[in-house]
Amino acid sequence: MERDSDIRTRCHVNSNEDGDRFVGVKADSDEAIVYFPIGYQLPETDAEIRTDIKHLFHVLSEFTEKQDRLLAMNKFEAPQTVDFPINAYLEVINYYLSKSGQYYVETDPSYITSARGNANWPKTFRNQTPLIQQNGNVSSLIFTQFTVRSVTPNDTKLITQINRFCVYESFEKLGWLYVPTMPEQPGPHPDIKTCIIILNDKLAHTNDDKDKKLFKAMKDMLEYMDEKTSEKQFYFGTDNFEGVWERLIDRIFGDKDKDKYFPRTRWLLDYGKYKEKRPLMPDSIMIYNGKYYVLDAKYYRYGWTGNPVDLPNASSINKQVTYGEYIQRTKSLANGSLFNAFLMPYNMADNYFGLTKPFGNIGEAVGDWRSNKQNFERIQGIVVDTRYIMYHYTGSPQKFKIALADCIEAVLLRQAVPPPKAQT
Repeated sequence: MERDSDIRTRCHVNSNEDGDRFVGVKADSDEAIVYFPIGYQLPETDAEIRTDIKHLFHVLSEFTEKQDRLLAMNKFEAPQTVDFPINAYLEVINYYLSKSGQYYVETDPSYITSARGNANWPKTFRNQTPLIQQNGNVSSLIFTQFTVRSVTPNDTKLITQINRFCVYESFEKLGWLYVPTMPEQPGPHPDIKTCIIILNDKLAHTNDDKDKKLFKAMKDMLEYMDEKTSEKQFYFGTDNFEGVWERLIDRIFGDKDKDKYFPRTRWLLDYGKYKEKRPLMPDSIMIYNGKYYVLDAKYYRYGWTGNPVDLPNASSINKQVTYGEYIQRTKSLANGSLFNAFLMPYNMADNYFGLTKPFGNIGEAVGDWRSNKQNFERIQGIVVDTRYIMYHYTGSPQKFKIALADCIEAVLLRQAVPPPKAQT
């Protein structure tokens, strides 16, 4: 069956406004739509877009937890958890395509007569007539034909029927990621609960890792199908991509021991023991070339709109200054060794600033009540290309740290911050 092959029509890049925050895949009818985060530049070809969609699913799988996968529903309804097992569906599709469109088929053992192969000696002795060779007083048997083990594919078994059903269901929901066609209808198969029982048995008696991975994926699919209430609706993603943005930034730039850079607060109570509150917690501390960079990942709209109302507010600025003061005091750092920055998404191929690189400096935030003579008091606004960061969170981050450090420090080589204008 042929389907619409223009994958671009199924893609949407968010504005991150109310009602347009979901990132992932969502189907409310026969058509599924993929939602990309703000600042994402879709590539040119269908093949590249399909790759980007699969990569988006991978990023969401790695950087979201169950509490992140909640969809904002009508205000009178409870939020809906997104438990669609997308990786199970993709595993079933990938297995099918890796077999050139063939289903999982078990083989039945059989025995044939052949001059080659690994002989089954008990059966060969029973079923084959040897030649007798005499060498002096010693007789020996020479077999010219052997009974050897063979296998015959059996596509009538229940496990094949179940696989056909799972393949069809997977392609119906996500097959458009790969090809514009559908496989044939699955035909008769056991009911879902029976399928799950059969797969549990297969998992318990299978040693082949590839087969076990397939059986587990099929089981996850069927358990989801057994619980869901709608045949047409499915969701995978999050309304809170800001959490993904923070974790991406921290993965690339952050120091693993950042806890020791947090300023703590506490109440000294007149009654009972003193209580230590949780510390203020910046998203990331980057340490490079003996210098410290306090990074706050802000999944804000400024990189897309260019509107100052979409920049971090005074409370965020105050917190960054507090982090800087604390680290400078506890580490006794010189002015040239401590910096502050907000990291916001943008599209380097389409933006208001004329920037064309993965990192760009769009200005700095300062407090008019501060002297702003310390570098950490001048919080740099850095925009980061969304697609670039989603594809470069693995591997060595050294070159990205160098690029970000240069982007943060470059503006600080300019003249000092002018004093604020007097109020009239």
